[in-house]
Amino acid sequence: MGTVIQLTDANFDKEVVESSLPTLTDFWAAWCGPCKMIAPIVEQLAQEYEGKMKVTKLDVDQNPTVATRFGVMSIPTLILFKNGQPVERIVGYMPKEKLVERLKPHLG
Repeated sequence: MGTVIQLTDANFDKEVVESSLPTLTDFWAAWCGPCKMIAPIVEQLAQEYEGKMKVTKLDVDQNPTVATRFGVMSIPTLILFKNGQPVERIVGYMPKEKLVERLKPHLG
C-alpha cells in the first residue's frame, strides 16, 4: 500500500530533493479546512501512483523553514518535485480529476 510520508524540515531534502521518484508534497496545517478536504485525495494518490510517485505531507506550522524556502503563502499548496526541482504547484482545494490532470504530464 502506498503510504504518505510525513516530512519535517530535517528530512525534507533526503525524502524529496534526493528522491529518484517524482515527489508530491502537500503543505498543510491542522486548522486548515481545505487541507482536511484534500487529505483523502492525497492519500488515494499515494496508493494509486505507488512506484511512480512518492507522496509526502509537511505541516507548515511545525516546519516553517521548508514552507518559506518554497514560498508557500497559502495552504493547501501541493508541489510536485522532479529531480529535486518544483515542476508543478497547485494552490487550494481541487477535485481529484483536476489534480491528476495537472500531475500526469510530469509522471511519464
